[in-house]
Amino acid sequence: MAVNMRARCFILAAAFWSAPLMAAASPLILDDRSSGTLCATSDATPGACWQAITDTVMGGVSDGRIAAALVEGRPCLRLTGRVSLENNGGFVQASLDLDKSGLLDARGYAGVEIEVFGNGESYNLHLRSADTRIVWQSYRAGFQAPAHWQTLRLPFSSFQPYRIDQPLDPSKLRRLGLVAIGREMRADVCIARLSLYP
Repeated sequence: MAVNMRARCFILAAAFWSAPLMAAASPLILDDRSSGTLCATSDATPGACWQAITDTVMGGVSDGRIAAALVEGRPCLRLTGRVSLENNGGFVQASLDLDKSGLLDARGYAGVEIEVFGNGESYNLHLRSADTRIVWQSYRAGFQAPAHWQTLRLPFSSFQPYRIDQPLDPSKLRRLGLVAIGREMRADVCIARLSLYP
């Protein structure tokens, strides 16, 4: 009887330690845009503020800007600008650091959820992790931004490695970028809420 009980305990312990990480019960808000500023309102990214980055850092001529805005009654972050392919350029980006207090461990989540409003163009969400050590490395997922508010879910499995061999490791996320990239276009896209979903 005692041997049976010990065997059962051993089997239960082995099952516990070999099981995958439990999924989170509720979303993790990265920015709910309630601040009314360019800084995120979130426990996950304390003190983090959005930054505008364009291809001018590598000699391009695209122009982009970000602003806290109100679109159809909803507070949001708005990225606008013009993407040009001249001088080997081709992007404008709104970027948010996720690692103010260390790398963000998102293993308990399935992906990124965004509430988005745009101009009908295609955009990207880029993730950077501890593995992306060179500026042009990232993990990329594309989406369409319709001219009305819509909630989109981008699973981590949909983020494709760009100029990096390692697959995305959600346990060590550093930065997230909302990007208009790769073709001549007028960028105009808003995010009202950004979170990780279970």
